[in-house]
Amino acid sequence: MKKIFISIFILILCSVKSYAETAKEILIEGNKRISNETIKTYGNLETNKNYSEKDLDLVLKDLYSTDFFEEVNIELSNNILKVSVKEFPLINQLIIIGEKRNKFKEEIKKLIKSKSKRPFIKSNIANDIDLIKQLYSSVGYNFSNVTSKINKIDDFNLDLVFEIEKGNLTTISSIQFIGDKKIKDSRLRSIIASEEDKFWKVISKNTKFSKNLVNLDIRLLKNYYKSIGFRDVQILSNTANIDAEGNINLIYSIDAGTRYMFNKMDTNLDKTFNKKDFFNLKQVYEKYIGEYYSPFTIKKILDEIDEIIDKKNLQFVEHNVNEKTVGDKINLTFNISEGEKFLVERINILGNNVTNEDVIRGELLVDEGDPYTLLALEKSIAKIKARNIFGDVSYEVDQGSSNDLKTINIEVSEKATGEISAGAGVGTNGGQFAISVQENNWLGQGKRVGLNLELSSESILGTLNYTNPNYDLLGNALSYSVSSERNDKPDLGYENSIQSLYISTSFEQFKDITASLGLSASYDDLQTDNTASESLKKQKGSFVDFSADYGFRLDNRNRAFMPTSGSILSFSQSLPVVADKAAISNTLTASSYKSFGEDVVGSAKFFFTAINGVGEDDVRLSKRKTLSSKRLRGFEKNKIGPKDGTDHIGGNYASAINFDMNLPNLLPDNTNTDISLFLDIGNVWGVDYDSSIDDTNKIRSSTGLSANWISPIGPVSFTFSQNLSKANTDITESFNFNLGTTF
Repeated sequence: MKKIFISIFILILCSVKSYAETAKEILIEGNKRISNETIKTYGNLETNKNYSEKDLDLVLKDLYSTDFFEEVNIELSNNILKVSVKEFPLINQLIIIGEKRNKFKEEIKKLIKSKSKRPFIKSNIANDIDLIKQLYSSVGYNFSNVTSKINKIDDFNLDLVFEIEKGNLTTISSIQFIGDKKIKDSRLRSIIASEEDKFWKVISKNTKFSKNLVNLDIRLLKNYYKSIGFRDVQILSNTANIDAEGNINLIYSIDAGTRYMFNKMDTNLDKTFNKKDFFNLKQVYEKYIGEYYSPFTIKKILDEIDEIIDKKNLQFVEHNVNEKTVGDKINLTFNISEGEKFLVERINILGNNVTNEDVIRGELLVDEGDPYTLLALEKSIAKIKARNIFGDVSYEVDQGSSNDLKTINIEVSEKATGEISAGAGVGTNGGQFAISVQENNWLGQGKRVGLNLELSSESILGTLNYTNPNYDLLGNALSYSVSSERNDKPDLGYENSIQSLYISTSFEQFKDITASLGLSASYDDLQTDNTASESLKKQKGSFVDFSADYGFRLDNRNRAFMPTSGSILSFSQSLPVVADKAAISNTLTASSYKSFGEDVVGSAKFFFTAINGVGEDDVRLSKRKTLSSKRLRGFEKNKIGPKDGTDHIGGNYASAINFDMNLPNLLPDNTNTDISLFLDIGNVWGVDYDSSIDDTNKIRSSTGLSANWISPIGPVSFTFSQNLSKANTDITESFNFNLGTTF
């Protein structure tokens, strides 16, 4: 037995010796371009250091991870650590053949792993080819062919060539929705991103077929259906049929399923917490019980829970929600528990090749050193996605340097952030054209820069906008704009030019309440001829105005796009600081939305605005109030209210009330026509510069039908109206149409 123990002891000693040896010398061979010191640094190699087999495996892994070496061999013998390497050849030039556009070539070079002046790794080529094909598919070239070729210079250098055949551009010739969809096609078309290829859509990129666009459509459709109660909606299939011309017929098969309503809501609270802290949740639940199911509503309730957690300064809190269906009803249980107690050691941002890192970190609700909660992390990811400057945002949580620490890796995928759109229209009020160019991630700083131009037969307006959505990482938006407008109305005997500069900031003051502050400066020049009215001649000249404004907005809508419930209320006021003709302006707006069925949404809107001169100053012509034809249908644009001679001059006050309701199933789906019923009530009144002018303080009203038709020559809107009340000086309009679109 004693001999056995001695043998085991000797064996252990030999094992220790074989797995741990001191490297007194480091010998590196086979390297041509990579220096010895670089290899030692990447491999963490040191003399007079003990290396076990595990340590040597780690060195091997570290050296391979550099992508410098095709082969690495490590041997430790007689206290000499020998490292033999074979370097990858170097890509001398990366050449792209078959693509003429330099911008697209640069995009390819940025996207693929193979780079000029970097090692050539053969295993990357197949993935690079796939990435190039995906890039072309995203812009409509779905049948591209990409091949690679190597031009060897010597044993250590080569040129890498990608030859590209783009093939034909694949456009979307038609879009169909089939199945138990319960929603009209026209509404579904307005939700998805894809568009049918029409001649007026010459600029739109969404008429080009791509898998990414189809996947986006499916997400948008699912989100919309779920937001109006169809919790279990299924997009059963999306079929892309190729027609005779090589274009795509998109078909979405939809099973809307049951439309659910909220039935019961309760809280499952961990015993660690005080029940009194969360008692007010019952009032929140009562507000939503009986409404249609919506993930947006659930998010609002979770936000209320977060607010309680913040106010009570509770940490390491996690919450989730369980949903249980009973027939067409849903019962919700909100679980609030104490999570595991971890701290955030480090947050790594990956994949931001264009966007500055501080843009991403500025959206984070969790920082290094903070308590780690999955809730705060997921809300941070949602905020980053909401910036709409990344194609994808994902995260991974790893163990930190100790058991109570976590490392968070956030990876973003850059996407094109520039937009260009144009619109043209012709109608009973004349023709107009507009073009807009915008960059949503200017210089990778997350800032928006836009240029807008609007043209009509009588006016031209140009505006340059700049917005920083998160100024100084404070969560406040800071905006600047410069505009120039010129109105030429020879039939009324005047021309008017206005140049203005505006700076503003907006921020969330309270929950759902946004506050704004602004400063504006303008130069207003009015010139008249002999045919102008006497009142216009009196206002002839140049005037400077410098004013300050503020405003508040309360937004309780269930969603900003196509709301079906909730309301939005706003108020703003402009005050003169220095002005040749000083005036105070006030505006109040309110809108309320309500769903009366699966495809029936009604809205009620209120608008009031007023402007009054300070002291003996009269209000300038360019600042007087009017009502657009959208706020008061059945009347010509700016042709109601006070009249000076033959001119409608606007008033000191304007107000309107609008009631709208869409009428579903009035026409078949294949007509691509939406019909809605409206009732408009409005008035423009008040003349401060001449008491002899009748201010026609009379309520105007109209009712009628409006139709939006997707015609073969472009979108057309019609308005058929009947005046219920009007003044003698008003110019009515029983029929109005507009042909126009964005492209």
